[in-house]
Amino acid sequence: QVQLVESGGGLVQAGGSLRLSCAASGRTFNSYAMAWFRQAPGKQREFVAAISWSGGSTDYADSVKGRFTISRDNAKNTVYLQMDSLKPEDTAVYYCATSLGSSWWRTPGPYHYWGQGTQVTVSS
Repeated sequence: QVQLVESGGGLVQAGGSLRLSCAASGRTFNSYAMAWFRQAPGKQREFVAAISWSGGSTDYADSVKGRFTISRDNAKNTVYLQMDSLKPEDTAVYYCATSLGSSWWRTPGPYHYWGQGTQVTVSS
């Protein structure tokens, strides 16, 4: 079992930056991969980024590659999503997720554990 709590969302102008955090508690944090997803109103939940248990491997959706950076601090049981050059189309509720395994997927189905989400709104 693991509990995930996101924070760091807010309102920002286009071109601005935000850093999201996801704090995990429960199972040993440095034993599983983590991912970020987002869901805009009326749209399906979509993959944003993922990171391996060690932080040595990362993966990004094409829509955020070069603008977003995923990282983790295993000593703090926290995964981060640094979001730069934000666009209005990045507006969504952002969720962190894990399946408690070493793999990650670009679809939400395999993930058993989700945070409550944090709202990111980018104004034009």
